[in-house]
Amino acid sequence: MAGVSARGGRDPLWIALVAAYLAYAAVFIFQTSFLVGGERYFSLFDDAMISMRYARNLAEGHGLVWNPGGERVEGITNPLWTLYLALAHRLGLPESKVSLVVQATGALLLAANLFVVRALALRLSGRRAVALAAAALTAFYLPLNNWALQGMEVGLLALLLSTAALLALRAWERGRFSPAPYLVLGIATLVRPDGVVPLLALAGFLALADRPRRLRHAAAGALTLLLFVGAQTALRLWYYGDVLPNTYYLKMTGYPALLRMTRGAWVLLDFAWYANPLIFFLPLGLLLFRHPRGVRLLLALFAAQVVYSVYVGGDAWEWWGGANRYIVVAMPLYFVLLAMALRGVGSFVLRHADEAGRLPWKTASAGTAWVALVALAAVSFNALKGPRSLPEWLLLDPPMHVEDNAQMTRLGVWLRENAAPDAVVAVQWAGATPYFAHRTCIDLLGKSDRRIARLPMVGPPAGFHRFLGFWPGHLKWDYAWSIQRLRPDVVFNREYDANILPHLAGYRPVWVEGATLYVRVDSRALRPPP
Repeated sequence: MAGVSARGGRDPLWIALVAAYLAYAAVFIFQTSFLVGGERYFSLFDDAMISMRYARNLAEGHGLVWNPGGERVEGITNPLWTLYLALAHRLGLPESKVSLVVQATGALLLAANLFVVRALALRLSGRRAVALAAAALTAFYLPLNNWALQGMEVGLLALLLSTAALLALRAWERGRFSPAPYLVLGIATLVRPDGVVPLLALAGFLALADRPRRLRHAAAGALTLLLFVGAQTALRLWYYGDVLPNTYYLKMTGYPALLRMTRGAWVLLDFAWYANPLIFFLPLGLLLFRHPRGVRLLLALFAAQVVYSVYVGGDAWEWWGGANRYIVVAMPLYFVLLAMALRGVGSFVLRHADEAGRLPWKTASAGTAWVALVALAAVSFNALKGPRSLPEWLLLDPPMHVEDNAQMTRLGVWLRENAAPDAVVAVQWAGATPYFAHRTCIDLLGKSDRRIARLPMVGPPAGFHRFLGFWPGHLKWDYAWSIQRLRPDVVFNREYDANILPHLAGYRPVWVEGATLYVRVDSRALRPPP
């Protein structure tokens, strides 16, 4: 069992690590909350709140849509996770507390993943210290905690990917074929369609590496793809009328593919640079030695997510640093490899120092060096954009976008209390404000607008910046359509620049909850008039 040491008793360090992580997660989650009118609210990352709006509408019988009674547009990319969010809405909790259930679920999923990571590391290295280090690096990796504990589906995806890797490794080492890892990754495609990436990576790798069972792996991968992806696509065509989610058209069409990928490559290099290149590429050194073949399996799965991140151009929040949402699901596998590599480096250095007669206290020095290397790696990977990022990791600063989430939530609550039931609100941040407002909304950036998602993106900038100018999900809009044609009662954009201001001629600015709203001059939707 994962909680039992090699000596047959409970491992106190392992138990302490899991307990410390759960305490860390609890503090992290509390720091994402805030007061609104004297009541404590929990809100997820804004993109997760888009899924929450779809989920609530489904739970209330309106269907899997963004606006009740509105057009069916798949503005989400996490269908199975959204179904779980719908179940959370059936618990009868106050709206201010539903997100807490989702966040607690994320913490439990990440805690369960630690057991799988430990089992992987023990199987590959046979050393309790390596397993503990791999689990510790995973437990306290800020990007993984941030995305999962703020409501994104990455916690579930990380657990599924780690589990599939463990199941595949066990079967491979025993000389057997098992369909279990393919079933697990099939479920991952339902959580998010790009779960096909690790599925294809696993099938392709094992078809090449496990020669006696090559045809079985190829057939299992193809069959899983057909059943899970095929069924999901058929349901999407039936319900939404589209082959792919609306967000695919929004993010992957209308922009030069090469410029999209150059930006993806750049953010990968940026990630490696801030993590310390000497440490980041250290696991590749395992290929130079006769390590268990599972090392190649984990490297292949991690590499597949890295290549996918480059292909899609990275994520929208690369300014924050660290692994983005595509790479972070494979970081637990990476940390297993990193812990093994760090152990090898430490042993090599200590062995040569001992041969030179410079280690009179070898055992103590070995333990100290090992702890120092792991600590250095932890600091390097959590200094997302340098030392200024460390207070956030240490929970001295609030997590990413919490202040923005609070403002969006307060604005949504204000609209719920002051806007007429038939008011129409156009928003740029399409998550917390629409969720808490309970009003028909227009998505200015097109996640839930089929017309905008199929427009060409704003052209790349000139000069060198054209290689870095891609910004997924934020380069399509049509204010003539969204504002002048659809005529919302209220418009809320975080930045009113030269692109949008000409379309607000018939609107007047109103200062509400620390933000500027534009209200249509002939609208009577707000009560009382501000």
